[in-house]
Amino acid sequence: MSAKRLSLIAASTALAVTALAGCAGNQQAQPQSGDTRFVPGDGKVQVFDAASRTTAPAVEGTTLDGATEKLGNGKVYVLNFWASWCAPCRAEGPVLKDIATKTKDKGVQFLGVNFKDQKAAAQAYDRSLQPGYPSIFDQAGRVLLSFQGTVPPAAIPSTLIIDGQGRIAARALGAVKYNDLLAAIDKVTDERG
Repeated sequence: MSAKRLSLIAASTALAVTALAGCAGNQQAQPQSGDTRFVPGDGKVQVFDAASRTTAPAVEGTTLDGATEKLGNGKVYVLNFWASWCAPCRAEGPVLKDIATKTKDKGVQFLGVNFKDQKAAAQAYDRSLQPGYPSIFDQAGRVLLSFQGTVPPAAIPSTLIIDGQGRIAARALGAVKYNDLLAAIDKVTDERG
């Protein structure tokens, strides 16, 4: 092997090690504003007591298919933040699709928010999964940042349940578990009754 090729391999290896070390960071530290490190979650759904719920920020944007979608009043929404390159997002996709179908008759509306993604990749994944609900394309993460304090900016997947009064009723960081999400949605929709 030539000296030039060995030098290039060594430089590439050093660059990769440096990049990985920079990504690792201090895992004990809490993410700060603008922090883009991945924040893992266990997928457990935390339901907030009705008296302590905060009003969800306005959510509106252009979907992957070019329509406009926004959260409205009087409905229970399940808001899921995802990206096509995110393995846990892909793993939970069929779970969300099934629960969206199962809860639609109760008036529950699912809305995805795709961010930090390439539009073509997001559209390809959406066509493949066919979730049955729209996703806002939010490459810059503006929608996610509006939930700062509830969802860390780098926590994906993340799922929120917005109650019929427009308040954040529940949150899951990480890929949701089927029974946990369904039980939380049932609890929030039963409050309206």
